[in-house]
Amino acid sequence: MNFLKQHASSVILCLFEILVGILLLINAEKFTAAIIAVFGIVLIVTGLISIIGYFRIDAVQAAASQALFKGLLALIIGIFCVVRTGWLTTSVLPVIAVLYGAAVLIAGLVKVQWSVNLIRLKLGKWGLPAVSAAISIICGAVIMCNPFETLVVLWIFTGVSLILEAALDIAALVMVSAAGE
Repeated sequence: MNFLKQHASSVILCLFEILVGILLLINAEKFTAAIIAVFGIVLIVTGLISIIGYFRIDAVQAAASQALFKGLLALIIGIFCVVRTGWLTTSVLPVIAVLYGAAVLIAGLVKVQWSVNLIRLKLGKWGLPAVSAAISIICGAVIMCNPFETLVVLWIFTGVSLILEAALDIAALVMVSAAGE
């Protein structure tokens, strides 16, 4: 129980990564299209609320808030996301995947630091974090290089790497917590 209190946010993040990985494996194209459409709908609603709010407040406050501009911008981007979901999934998402690969690579470098810290502090149990670091670095590099012919294969690979990395992170957290007690 103490473990969950100390590492709740990390465990929740790992479980979320596993869920996203599974959804990407089930149907990457539909999942990413749904995420973009939902994001667009949220932007549309946010934009409308901001526009309505602009006209409901005092003119001086409204002029200082730029709520009309922000609302119109959110509305336009939201409509674009809903209407052009297909274009976004085929043209923009490969760029996002490469950025995700960079983030995974950076996370792997942080895990290298974690592993070396465990070695230098003579706490033991550094092996699993080191394996997790190596997998993160390899997966991040592969995603960034994007050697795949289709985006679907890239998203499947991303889903597998998310699941594997998150599972190893949870295992490493458990082992390190057990070693520290």
